[in-house]
Amino acid sequence: MTDHPMTDRPMPQDTTGDTRTGKLVLASNNQGKLRELGELLAPLGLQPIAQGELGVGEAEEPACTFVENALLKARHAAQQTGLPALADDSGLAVDALGGQPGVRSARYAGVDASDAENVQALLTALKAVPEAERTAQFHCVLVYLRHAEDPTPIICHGRWPGRILEHPTGSGGFGYDPVFFAPEFDCSAAELTREQKGRVSHRGRALRLLVEQLGGH
Repeated sequence: MTDHPMTDRPMPQDTTGDTRTGKLVLASNNQGKLRELGELLAPLGLQPIAQGELGVGEAEEPACTFVENALLKARHAAQQTGLPALADDSGLAVDALGGQPGVRSARYAGVDASDAENVQALLTALKAVPEAERTAQFHCVLVYLRHAEDPTPIICHGRWPGRILEHPTGSGGFGYDPVFFAPEFDCSAAELTREQKGRVSHRGRALRLLVEQLGGH
């Protein structure tokens, strides 16, 4: 897949939310995602509010694609708050595992698995796979809804190709960052500064596409 928005530029329309106010609900309670998205959105004058701060629980994620899950999460947050909503659904796709862990990235080792447990499960699954065949991509789909019944959601897809290391390296980031080799910097994603990661990550790429679709605001 290419790093292109999946929708055309939206036509001007009256909505219950307005990006000029800067307020939107972020349909996630994942602290890593909240921190990363918040830092990337701050320079744009946008004020994301975590859905948990507004008393909104997490939506179910029954779908098998990032796009479907992100749409479900954004619509749920917009319905519950009346605000424009931004949802992120992301994960790691490993070629040797047929695209797994995919949408199950956060629960690869089990429903309540920790990052360390998920990383270990991935390394175990790849134990016999040689370095040249450990290619993988981080994917991020961002969905922006102006309101809950928005018929033309903005959907942006960011992709970050790399490969899976044999051992965790670095202490930064979250999730699979310690075992994801970032070719742009010749190190693991967990060894990057937040600014470096924002420039090349799947989430950073998707967000820049979103800003372009919003007209640079």
